[in-house]
Amino acid sequence: MQNTRVFKMSFAGVYPHYVAKAEKKGRTREELDALIFWLTGYNAADLERILGDKTDFETFFAQAPQMNANVHKITGVICGYRVEDIEDPLMQKIRYLDKIVDELAKGKALDKIMRQ
Repeated sequence: MQNTRVFKMSFAGVYPHYVAKAEKKGRTREELDALIFWLTGYNAADLERILGDKTDFETFFAQAPQMNANVHKITGVICGYRVEDIEDPLMQKIRYLDKIVDELAKGKALDKIMRQ
């Protein structure tokens, strides 16, 4: 699978779609941001900088302060692939993010999404 195009996509270009997906289902940007912070270790100031700089996904995950220790507990299918079986580490991180955004939009409780 050719992933270069996805890796170079701007996080700022995709983020509004994540927000829209969450809000369309009655969730908030704050809940979405909390999940992003949980997954990556970023904080609000970091996120604003990333959005302003139009950081790509490759850099977004490469510079993440701390991927959550429970990330391996994120399982299931997203975009037709089981996230736990994705071999490319960067693509797997991107799909982890997609999966938790999807779970948020489906109404799952934050503590369940964060595998606490």
